[in-house]
Amino acid sequence: MIIADFFRAPDDKLKGFSVSGHSMTAPAGEDICCASVSSAVMLTANTLTEAFKIEAKVKVLDNEIKLKLGNDSTGEGDKLVLGLLVHLYNISEQFPNAVKVSVIDLDG
Repeated sequence: MIIADFFRAPDDKLKGFSVSGHSMTAPAGEDICCASVSSAVMLTANTLTEAFKIEAKVKVLDNEIKLKLGNDSTGEGDKLVLGLLVHLYNISEQFPNAVKVSVIDLDG
């Protein structure tokens, strides 16, 4: 299963995400669920850091990516991460046994 956790600060702004796992809905190279999630996550991370030049710590491991926003004074980072959250939630509705999306509230 793909686990997508999004982190929300007390001010309701999204501060980052962690996405890990595999959907296992098809053989490797044919899994459209995994490909959709991977593509959306990489697009979001690259748009944040390269296109918008928003400070973020990105850690890519085998089978996991973590992103934590740094200074997001414009709020553009929050909006981009929200877009990913909505997109992955929609994918989870299509593949309920393959993708789980959660929002985790961070302490003040």
